[in-house]
Amino acid sequence: MRITWVTRSFLDYRIPVFEALDSFVGGNFYLIYSTKWTPVRTKNKVGSLLGYRAIVLEGEKNIGSVDTTGFANSAVGVAYQPGLYRAIAKTSPDVLIADGFFQWTVPAIAYRILKRIPLVVCYERNFHTERNSQRYRTAYRKFVMRWIDAMCCNGKLCGEYVQSLGFPAARITYGHMVADTASLGNSIAKVTNKQISELKTKYYLKGTIFLYVGRLIPLKGLIELLNAWKEFGGSISADEATLLLVGDGPQRQECESFCSQNSLQNICFAGAIDYDGLAPYYKAANVFIIPTLEDNWSLVVPEAMACGLPILCSKYNGCWPELVHPGENGWVFDPLDCKDVLQCLKACTGNRDRLPQMGERSKVIVGDHTPLKAAESILRACKIAMARR
Repeated sequence: MRITWVTRSFLDYRIPVFEALDSFVGGNFYLIYSTKWTPVRTKNKVGSLLGYRAIVLEGEKNIGSVDTTGFANSAVGVAYQPGLYRAIAKTSPDVLIADGFFQWTVPAIAYRILKRIPLVVCYERNFHTERNSQRYRTAYRKFVMRWIDAMCCNGKLCGEYVQSLGFPAARITYGHMVADTASLGNSIAKVTNKQISELKTKYYLKGTIFLYVGRLIPLKGLIELLNAWKEFGGSISADEATLLLVGDGPQRQECESFCSQNSLQNICFAGAIDYDGLAPYYKAANVFIIPTLEDNWSLVVPEAMACGLPILCSKYNGCWPELVHPGENGWVFDPLDCKDVLQCLKACTGNRDRLPQMGERSKVIVGDHTPLKAAESILRACKIAMARR
């Protein structure tokens, strides 16, 4: 079986999935992607893995508005990549994989129609992320499903949404979205006590350390978290807890101003940290928190779990049914309900002795969501698609 995966962009977590797929098909895995949206470090990694079979395209053209909020369906834009259809044809695939319905998937659908090559779509959205989906988007998805032979959804909530559009449950597999758990585990093992000590001194980290890793944008619910922290901070001593925010983005100034205006204590802004340098931050933390208002499947959650952290997860994060078991390896909360957020923060400080045990449980749970298992699920979808040929 020769597989060609068409993806506009990807990050480091996909590399081990590509590697496993390539192994399954005996070196007959091809990847076509955009140089515009993929970081240099990731391009170097996939280039070393696949060589000439990693095909990078340049010159993408965009028409329409650009999303600056992060919320799904908040912008209307079309991406056109010259030469994409020809690049697909040159790989002579037995089966195609594409991400989602729009953007670079359109030429893949065209190839499916014209050449009758089976098509698998890896999909992430769910009812919550698509609550504001325009009618034309939904109509388009339902229309093109006739040419999609199989789908690999990231989780239960995604599968429920896909089936609501009319896609058969028998042609759905699950679990394509996973973190690079093995690499993270190795990185964590190499972190020294000296590094942890230096990190705690640098950011004045005290007590129970709550860690957030991600973009500083409205979608992530940071103002909502800070608003709850305002009440939380008033109920604990100055040495009892610290909130460490790792990342950058257009909302950073607003978040810092909110902290200053409300005299919030024990909140540290670390700024952007390269993916390969995150391990010490995960190792220094006691619990990971993600207050997102909308996410398909936050990869930082399984990353934090692989690093042995319990999780405080927003109920608007599509990954929670599979990854966060309330009271077992974390808690699920509504970031729009300040009292609910506050209750979870207090649950962590009140159960600090249990946090290491809960973190170990996170490792066990995320062990069912590895790159190898993701590749196996995608391969099953490919076989389902091939059977319809």
